Amino acid sequence: MRQPEHVRAVQAFARRELIGKDAYLDSLAEAPLPLYERFADTGLANWWVPKEHGGPGLGLEDGVRIVAELAYADAGAAFTLFIPVLTTSMVSWYGSPELRDHYLGKLVAGSGFCATLGSEHAAGSELARITTTARRDGNDVVLNGEKAFSTNADFAEFLVVVARAEHDPAGYLAVLVPRDTPGIRIDKRWDVLGLRSSATYQVTLTDCRVPAANVLRGNGLRLLEVGLNASRILIATTALGIARRIRDVCLEYGRTKQVKGAILAGNAVFAAKLGQFEMQIDVMANQCLAAARRYDEIAARPDAAAEFLRVGTLKTALTTKMFCGQTGWQIASAASEMFGGVGYTHDSVIGKLLRDVRYVSIVEGGDDVLRDLVFNRYVVPVSQRS
Repeated sequence: MRQPEHVRAVQAFARRELIGKDAYLDSLAEAPLPLYERFADTGLANWWVPKEHGGPGLGLEDGVRIVAELAYADAGAAFTLFIPVLTTSMVSWYGSPELRDHYLGKLVAGSGFCATLGSEHAAGSELARITTTARRDGNDVVLNGEKAFSTNADFAEFLVVVARAEHDPAGYLAVLVPRDTPGIRIDKRWDVLGLRSSATYQVTLTDCRVPAANVLRGNGLRLLEVGLNASRILIATTALGIARRIRDVCLEYGRTKQVKGAILAGNAVFAAKLGQFEMQIDVMANQCLAAARRYDEIAARPDAAAEFLRVGTLKTALTTKMFCGQTGWQIASAASEMFGGVGYTHDSVIGKLLRDVRYVSIVEGGDDVLRDLVFNRYVVPVSQRS
């Protein structure tokens, strides 16, 4: 079946800008890499932003197909290009018309980036324990705190900061903060193990003052839950892209490697492993598309913002991320063994792919955190929940 035009455009970009450049993409080069800017030439930068704000307006199912192609070539580039969906989703669903028109329109016009500041060192995955505060001061809100991990923050057009309401310790806000607001300091770029073509930062906020109108509508933690649905499904999709790349790398290796006087591809054990990979890849693809369709069904409703608030975390987003992260890691681990000693060196791309896929089970809630969430939200009967 012929791929849609936007998928073909992404495939061409990946071949031209990413494939064959693994060493460079794994080098922690300065970000944003120029290749991110060249992605805008495809016309697909911020492909999910609604058409009313000037974006392509593609759904999450289309996003899965795009990210799978990008992650096949480099998961770090894919992550950089899609992770703004977390931020823009919150603004799109819960920002005022003025915020949406100005900031989403400007983002699309400049093919820019945005970022979310949620996690903190002490709070970890327990975001209810965050200490960053938002204080009302007349017609403004003043933010103070330190955020541990924020991808794209240094070169973002704007940030959405999740903070505790200083006047209400039980309340949380999500606040849109322009990147050039005084008081934002980038402390460092993290030297990450994988996804090294992406850029994740530690950020300090000191008396950052923005208009109170920049506060998004609703409880900040709930809005973050809603935003995480789309990004978690696309994070799962990067595992799918990486797994497909691993399968092809292994097949190419098997066609040239000699074992006992015959090529490895003719070995029954090797063939069985790649057959297992293909089965797992097929299930991963179907799961990612099914989760995206569920998200798109809600997004198409006239009451989508209210329905997302009611549902919060989608079960399919949680289970898809967990399944694809674990399955992708199994594939990468088995593949690294196929390469023997070379698979444990930087001379083989398998090592990079192994490090890249590990992030899926760590970021935006580690698997143990998500297991607990699935149990409490979807296993324990409603009548028995605390």
